[in-house]
Amino acid sequence: MYLHGRRPRIARTALVLLVAGALLAAGCTPRASSHTSLRLGIAYGDRLVWMSDRDLAASLDDAVAVGARWVRADLSWQDVQADGPDRYRWGLFDRVVTAAEARGLTVLPVLAYTPAWARAGRCADSKCGPADPEAFAAFAGAAAARYTRRGIGTWEIWNEPNIPAFWHPAPDATAYATLLRATSRALRRVDPSAKVVLGGLSAAGTEGAVSAPDFLAAVLAHGGKGLFDAVGYHPYTYSRLASARVPPGTEWDGINRAHPSLHGVLAAHAMPDTPVWITEFGAPTNGPGHVTEQRQALIAADVVRTAVDTPHVGALIWYTDRDPGTDTSTVENFFGLRRADGRAKPAFDALRRAVTALRHRARGATAGSVVADEQPLIHTYSGDRGQGRRR
Repeated sequence: MYLHGRRPRIARTALVLLVAGALLAAGCTPRASSHTSLRLGIAYGDRLVWMSDRDLAASLDDAVAVGARWVRADLSWQDVQADGPDRYRWGLFDRVVTAAEARGLTVLPVLAYTPAWARAGRCADSKCGPADPEAFAAFAGAAAARYTRRGIGTWEIWNEPNIPAFWHPAPDATAYATLLRATSRALRRVDPSAKVVLGGLSAAGTEGAVSAPDFLAAVLAHGGKGLFDAVGYHPYTYSRLASARVPPGTEWDGINRAHPSLHGVLAAHAMPDTPVWITEFGAPTNGPGHVTEQRQALIAADVVRTAVDTPHVGALIWYTDRDPGTDTSTVENFFGLRRADGRAKPAFDALRRAVTALRHRARGATAGSVVADEQPLIHTYSGDRGQGRRR
């Protein structure tokens, strides 16, 4: 669903089954993370709103089956207000919220993407930053007014704004900070307890991208402090595991081990307790630079344990549930836990087992459970993420 702005890399691995099985077989309990909860979920991009009722139900049933409690889905301004500032098409997203409610799932909406009437100058794509941030904020406020009463209280503002693929014509931290300020205020006017996630930053390595720590630092330098409750991050590491420790480091190290790191930037701005939410993570099983299905499963299992053991991580979202296509010219079609024909890949069961093992561990803990059972997050990744997704 997203283009990824990372540097080219070999497909990566993560198999929940192997990690969980090894831990259980050995009777080992990994050290507790410094954070008190890990939300687990699955990410779907802009696909859920366009699904038939049957496919929507099947997709969300998969989230439940692997142990997710959250789903990350685009609440696209382009989808809702395509026809102008005075017309709304909420029905598309209403279906998603209703289906999620029926399964006890919490929705994390990604507010993003500009309709034609709200774009600046000659910018001709929905990934253009809004010409008027207040118009976007008005949309966000209307969304909060509609969905807060239905249990939605956390909002992610844009997707991968630090790469050209998702902020046209080029990343602009000052413009994003302005958008974040207007949108956060609009959400909190409706719901003073609303939580805001700074739009999932790409672990970018492509031309024209701004690194995640540099982009975060620039947003904070332009008045971003106090506008968000968590930083979204997309540290695709394939073909390596999230737990890999190799020079000069991996995208995962950008959380708190690299120099600079996201946590380091936050600490420098007196925000050391602000968590990092992994709102996308996954690995493609076909296309250029893909990993094998077995490696994808290893990657999935490994990242669950690694997220728990990484200080400052508050959420893990796997991308995605099902491959959207079969065209092998792009990896974007192959991040799913299921193939396009619906057959489960090994990663599906690997992820499910890893989450189950994690919950068993949490139930055995006496204080500071490592899993937020009410709202675990496991997003599914359906595209090549390090650079951003295609929508």
